[in-house]
Amino acid sequence: MAKKKKINKGSQRVSNQRAKNADTKNHTSFLVGEELIGVIDIARSGDGFVMIEGKPKDYYVHRKNVNHAFDGDTVKVRRMHKPNSSRPECTVIEIVKRNRTHFIGVVERINDTCFVVPDNPGIKADFYIPEARTHKAKHHDKVVVELVEWRTKDKNPIGHITEILGNAGSNDIEMKSILVENGFFTSFPKNVLDEADALDIKVSDEEKKKRRDFTKVPTFTIDPTDAKDFDDALSIQTLEDGIFEIGVHIADVSHYVAEHSAMEKEAFKRATSVYLVDRVAPMFPERLSNIVCSLRPNEDKCCYAAVFKMDAKANVKEVWFGRTVIHSQKRFTYDEAQEILEGKNGVFKDELLQLNALAHILRKHRFKHGAIGFEAPETKFQLDENGKPIGVYVKERKDAHLLIEDFMLLANKAVATYIGKEVNQNGKVPFVYRVHDLPNEEKLIDFQLFAQKFGYKIQFDNPKQIAKALNNLMQEIEGKPEQAVLQQLAIRCMAKAIYTTDNIGHYGLGFDYYTHFTSPIRRYPDVMVHRLLDKIMHRKKLPTQDEIEYLCKHSSERERAAADAERSSVKYKMAEFLLDRIGETFKGVISGVKNWGIYVELPAYNCEGMVRSETLKDDVYVYDERKMRMIGRRTDKVYQLGDDAIVKLVAVDIEKKTIDFEFCKNVF
Repeated sequence: MAKKKKINKGSQRVSNQRAKNADTKNHTSFLVGEELIGVIDIARSGDGFVMIEGKPKDYYVHRKNVNHAFDGDTVKVRRMHKPNSSRPECTVIEIVKRNRTHFIGVVERINDTCFVVPDNPGIKADFYIPEARTHKAKHHDKVVVELVEWRTKDKNPIGHITEILGNAGSNDIEMKSILVENGFFTSFPKNVLDEADALDIKVSDEEKKKRRDFTKVPTFTIDPTDAKDFDDALSIQTLEDGIFEIGVHIADVSHYVAEHSAMEKEAFKRATSVYLVDRVAPMFPERLSNIVCSLRPNEDKCCYAAVFKMDAKANVKEVWFGRTVIHSQKRFTYDEAQEILEGKNGVFKDELLQLNALAHILRKHRFKHGAIGFEAPETKFQLDENGKPIGVYVKERKDAHLLIEDFMLLANKAVATYIGKEVNQNGKVPFVYRVHDLPNEEKLIDFQLFAQKFGYKIQFDNPKQIAKALNNLMQEIEGKPEQAVLQQLAIRCMAKAIYTTDNIGHYGLGFDYYTHFTSPIRRYPDVMVHRLLDKIMHRKKLPTQDEIEYLCKHSSERERAAADAERSSVKYKMAEFLLDRIGETFKGVISGVKNWGIYVELPAYNCEGMVRSETLKDDVYVYDERKMRMIGRRTDKVYQLGDDAIVKLVAVDIEKKTIDFEFCKNVF
């Protein structure tokens, strides 16, 4: 159904909830003997750090006081009396909830006794496997092990092997292991595949009549070279008085996937597609994601769209939401679109140039109103026919990438603004928002002090000034040796974006209202948004806020798990890439300092390894947590964050995905 709405400009940021959150975070008291519940993060050293909701800092747990907790477990801790300690220290007194019960590891058989050594470096104990529960697994098999029990008196947890994945070390097995380790599935159940196979790829004439017809309007997709799931397309045509009509057409997944169906339930479990270095673990079966819903060229496709009327200065005059049918006339890769933007002749050249001009204005406007313009660099690999990495590079984002990003942001913002501001004036319409809170104040202060060491002065007096100061700093440090470490630390100051029904705005984008509408093939919240938008526009019964919040929380958790899996696959490939380079020396920069070691980043490869504390033989070093450095007691030699270093690669463990360095020259 066509529905026309105006988008108002210049709305003020909603700050009451943020102020409330900030007040909560300032209650930092944690008295000796007091007991609190939080989530434990266990480092490679075996020491733990417990994150407690409402507390701005993590609480330290010595490895001897972890008491059978695994990385990610919810634990109850008690504050210990440590009068000479520079930081609060706790002991784990109860495992409230295990983060997981199934783990990936490698079988070790010693004198007819079977153990499984976990892949996760945060799990410091090997599993003892009774012979009757080994599934006849052989030495060095990669397996899935289920935790059965871990009695207080026992050194090792008892486990049962539930699945043998294959021989450890092969690329395919290691990638599957990463997925399973993070709670994702490597295949679909038969009933899910059957539902996907039953879908009709052709759009019926009856269905076309229900939709706004864009099949004759210039329309195209722009995606990575290896993409198959094209979930967004752009259309553009010029109307009277110099007004452009731009359609952001999104694959209409909710048209094909019925609520409460097998595909729907499976998509909710996964909540996201997972993009590893060499493969995709899709949220939907490939028939739906790559064929039925994918906006492939020269095929009629069903979409859900946000269609904008805007002038040459990118002022939005009107926006329409509804179902469309499109016929993409061209599938561009990013490289092909970029070549046209840089002057090469080609189909839709005028349309691409016009969209790019409007995108530049949208981007400039966004940064003017408080958006933060930096993110973690993305590592990409060149792989041979066997999946072995033969080259490493950092993905470069050019105008073709940014053009698509700007119009997806526009559509996401428009949908959220329509629901959150115009429809939801009484505050009773539940919806899915993508929110991003203010940066951590203490981390910002530490970052400010650290940046001063390099001669950069930053003022953080108010939220908008923070964004402007960080953007200016990122421009100033571009191409300089300290760029990597300062950019990494700035990212660590940022809060994590989440899905929720409680809208507090998106700080990083500078938006008061934001959601995810543009990728329903690979993100479950986008499917939710399509369904909710349709129900709201057609006055259908809505789920309760509690029901939606549950789905939001699950989606946020699965998003974090997917990010962990993706990082893990990059670490695996990086370790594999560096395996043949043991003994070589590299220029690096100190990117982290902990009591168990010094992390060194190699800018040339955008990867990080560690110099273990025990390899620093020339002195006894003391860890200064506040200033993020190590100081030699005798020599006063200092290793601190941001220092340049020359390191020698001494060890690589592909299975554990670790890279070990030693300093081969003094830090200079």
